[in-house]
Parts: sequence; structure tokens; C-alpha cells
Amino acid sequence: MAMSLLCPIDFRYGRPKMKAIFDEEARLQRLLDVEAALARAHAKAGNIPRAAAEEIARRANTKDVRIDRVKALEEETRHDIMAVVLALTEACKGDAGKSVHLGATSNDISDTATALQLRDAIAILDDDVYALARTLTKLALRHKRTVMLGRTHGQAAVPITFGLKIAVFASEAGRQRDRLREATPRVLVGKMSGAVGTGAAFGPKALEIQAAVMKDLGLTADEAATQVVGRDRYAELLAVLANVASSLEKFATEVRNLQRNEIGEAAEAFEERRQVGSSTMAQKENPIASENVCSLARIVRSLVLPAYENMTLWHERDLTNSAAERFLLPHACVLLDEMLVRTAEVFRNLRVYPDRMRENLDATKGQVMAESAMIALVRKGMGRQDAHRLVRDVAQKARLRGIHLRDVLAAEPRVSKLLSARELADAMNPDKYIGKSVEIVETVAAKFP
Repeated sequence: MAMSLLCPIDFRYGRPKMKAIFDEEARLQRLLDVEAALARAHAKAGNIPRAAAEEIARRANTKDVRIDRVKALEEETRHDIMAVVLALTEACKGDAGKSVHLGATSNDISDTATALQLRDAIAILDDDVYALARTLTKLALRHKRTVMLGRTHGQAAVPITFGLKIAVFASEAGRQRDRLREATPRVLVGKMSGAVGTGAAFGPKALEIQAAVMKDLGLTADEAATQVVGRDRYAELLAVLANVASSLEKFATEVRNLQRNEIGEAAEAFEERRQVGSSTMAQKENPIASENVCSLARIVRSLVLPAYENMTLWHERDLTNSAAERFLLPHACVLLDEMLVRTAEVFRNLRVYPDRMRENLDATKGQVMAESAMIALVRKGMGRQDAHRLVRDVAQKARLRGIHLRDVLAAEPRVSKLLSARELADAMNPDKYIGKSVEIVETVAAKFP
């Protein structure tokens, strides 16, 4: 009887290219890659015969060292890395197996293998964030002059362009990419320094062996490690990934709000012929992709706390971090990759409704142009505080009477004394009160060619 799948990552979430980095065979191959690099370093240092190193490296693959054999040995030894060592030893011809894992402790192999996995995962995430930023800037450029309501506290504020709104997101995505890149050198480190980090078992050439292993694998060495690589590194990475996830939730939440019926200014794509919004409410078109991003963001953020708790180990190490990390690192990378790709797809196919944006602007009956009117009066010589008080009082009157702010301002002698009808009309025109929105959009877009 086939075993049913339990974790949603196995059957619902995650792209194959990211999941492939963290599957059993990929993990085993990276462990073997480290063992092979260690053997080559020993041969270079003159500690083992070159032929032995070549044989170990030749057999350090998942065809010669099979997952099923490793699992069987783990059942016997109750030790995952020792099972790999024994399986590789068995696979080697002649006396080469005697030199497998010489001087190393388990985390020399496992932490360095983790760095190899994270290197591949971070490269995908880096591409994902850049692709999202590019998608956002393209959308921002298309709508750099599309005027809409800016909202603060959930209330109409002053005009903004839809392009500027999206450029803000693109700029934030760029900062997240910077954070990921800044953290990467601190994350992609391995170690080959033995049981408590002294390198004693490697002999007088311990530091040379460690350096050779890391150069071979394209990593850097933890300059001072215990039995494990410092877990502050993983905590930093998880914090950065959670930060990225929170940005994605922010972007997705904006889509969800703009898609609300009473706003209706933008909406996710909806496949008209077949997509179903509700099993009972046939009219529904729900922002399910954006909601999904928001939901997954909560999971990614939840992974940060155990990552910080994993930093506190007894003395030179204990195992309290181990089980947690088997979940934290793969899940964070797989889910964030999914979220980034899904968010980019949402904005790539976003339905934008400029006419509805104009309707919502007009529905305020000029209230959103109160600041513009105040600034116009100040430019004509009225004190800023007096102008604010005047426009506030006039705006309240207009709201209470349900008429356009322009009409009440035009009837106010203190306004007509300073502003001509043309000047007042310009001050009440949303298209003329978008400031440097276009230039800001173009500046942001230039960062993501």
C-alpha cells in the first residue's frame, strides 16, 4: 500500500527546482561532495595516498552510495552521518575506505553540506526577488501617470499615481535583495575543524586542510567554530527570509484591499471560462493567490523564533538545534520561493481599472484636494496655519452639505481674493497634484533594467 503524503510541501506547495535542492538524494550528494573534498585535501596535505582520495571522490555519488543502504546503516547505528561514512567506505575499492572521514566530526560534513544547499537556494531566491522587482517596475511604468486616491488610515488622503504605489513596492523588493546579498557571505560558510573546533584530529596541517576543503567547494570557513558552525548565521538568514515574506504580504494585502467591491481599482487575474470563486456563491472572484501569499508569510515568520533559540547550545554543542533545522531551512526556502513566484504572477497579470480610480477620486467631491488648495493659498501669501484653518472649516462645511469642496471654496471671500477661478480649478485638479510621482517611478525602474 502506497504511503500517503502528509506535509503540504510534498503535494501542494513549492516548485520542483527549489524542492530538489533539499530532497533526500540531493542532501546525500552534498554530504558526499564534502567527504570527497576532505579526501582531496588530505591527499594534498600528504596525509593519505592520492589514489585513495581519487577512489573516495570517484565513489562519492548516490549511485555508488545508495539512499536505501544509508538508511539501513542508520537503522543499525542510529547516526545519520556515520551511516553515510560507512556506506561510502563500503563503496570504495581496496584500502581507500580506510581514509574516509579522517579527522572529521559529523557537523564538519553536515554543516558544510548545508552551506552548499543554501548557496543553491539563495541563488534561486535572489533571481526570484529581482524578477519580482522587474515585474513591479514594468507595471509602475505603465501607470506612472494613472491618478488614484492615496489613502492613509483607510481614508482618502491626497492623489497618488498607481505607478508610484507600485514603485514603492519595487524599491522595497530591491532592499530585500540587498539584505539577502549582504547576509549571504555570513551564511555560506562551512567548517572542517573537528570535534570541538580545534582541528586537533587533522594534525599540524589542520588549517590548510580546512582551507583546501572550502576552496574546493567554493565556500569560506567559519573562522572560529565549536563543533558546529555558529547558528547566528542561520538565524540571520531566517530573519532576512521572514523580512522578505513580510514585504510580500504587504504587497498582496494591497491587492486584496484594492479588489474589494467597494474599491474595485485592481484585481487578480481570473480565468473566465473555468475558474471558480466559490462553491456556492457563483459570482465570486476572490484574490486567492494574494491571500495564499499572506497565509504562507505567517508560516515563514514563525520559523524565525526557533532559529534564534537554536543559537543557544550547551558548551561546544548539543543536538537541540538539529531536528528543528531539518524543518526550518528547507521550509523557509521552499515556501518563500513559492511566494515570490506567485506574487510576481499576481502583479504581472493584475487587472487595473483607471476609470474606477477616477470614480473614487470624484466621489470625494474634491475633499482629497484640500491640501492642494491650502498650498495654493500659501503661495499667494496666506500664512500656512491660517490657510490650514480656513480650508479645514470650508471642507467640513462642504461635507456636511454634501457639495463639492471647489464650490464652497469659490464662495469664500478670503479664497476668491487670492485665487482666480482658473487658479482654483488648477488647485482642485488631481492630475496636477501628483508631485514628482513620474520621476520617482522612472528612478526606481532604472535600478532594475
